[in-house]
Amino acid sequence: MSTTVAAYQLVETDEGVRGRHTRIPLEDLGEGDVLIRVTYSSVNYKDGLAATGRAPIARRFPLVGGCCAAGTVVEPGESRLPADTVVAVVGATLSEQHNGGYCEYLRVPAAWVVAVPEAFTSRQAAAIGTAGVTSAMAVVKLEDAGVTPESGPIAVTGASGGAGSLAVALLAARGYEVTALTGKPEAEDLLRDLGAANVAPRPDTSGTRPLERGTWAGAVDTVGGDTLAWLTRTVAPGGSIAAFGNAGGNRLTTTVLPFILRGINLLGVTVTFPAAELRERVWELLASSLSREALDAIATDVDFEDLDDALRRIVTTGVVGRQVVRIGGEAAV
Repeated sequence: MSTTVAAYQLVETDEGVRGRHTRIPLEDLGEGDVLIRVTYSSVNYKDGLAATGRAPIARRFPLVGGCCAAGTVVEPGESRLPADTVVAVVGATLSEQHNGGYCEYLRVPAAWVVAVPEAFTSRQAAAIGTAGVTSAMAVVKLEDAGVTPESGPIAVTGASGGAGSLAVALLAARGYEVTALTGKPEAEDLLRDLGAANVAPRPDTSGTRPLERGTWAGAVDTVGGDTLAWLTRTVAPGGSIAAFGNAGGNRLTTTVLPFILRGINLLGVTVTFPAAELRERVWELLASSLSREALDAIATDVDFEDLDDALRRIVTTGVVGRQVVRIGGEAAV
């Protein structure tokens, strides 16, 4: 093993925070008892915000980017996982306070490491990544709130993006009637292939009525802002919204009426240090409900050397599906 490894690092410049390709010493990987050879990571909206300086994601510099990683165990530490076990690290504080997945090796505490279900390769685990784990957690929360396929139609906003497309695939596989809302009409065929019963354009969020026709038994919102406010007005009585997006803005302008007259539930979703039981349920749901064919249809590959363009594009024009970044220099599984 070389004493330095290839990495994509977030640094402070005169123009703000930017990403750069570099090499870092192995001793600078950070704290943790588990050493992982990273084979794949992925491009997430959060990664794009960090690398372009559009949001203060990283809390220290320099810091390796990439909020998720998939690879194989080199040093098991307290995880006690056999060497070469395929594992994933999602969320935690990768690319915020701890070096992330855009590096040939990653060192993290054992509590952050998940053994990937045998159904998935490391590339597929990276395609799931932060987006897939978040979407699966949203499904778990909806179902815990009492939403079932018999409850009625489910809306997914930002459905052509990584998290949205995975949410569509998961919900459809579990028997829900999914309406995929997207601003990318070219993604309609993909969304229907993933199981969407209906594909519709982005909603008109300009309405001023506190309540509109109650349509959805539930919703997964990947957008935030006015789109989330629109969902609060259009979810049917007793329905639930699982929300985790902010591409449409951080502010939520709504009234209390959907909550006190219709009894709707707004469920927040985060993948930062979930309870171990919840994390286990999420990966079990992914293994049982996400077909490998759907996952491969959603994912496209990005060369490590092309990360700059990919990260810029995800925050400026958006992307369809998931982008997987090959990190490891050797043959990856």
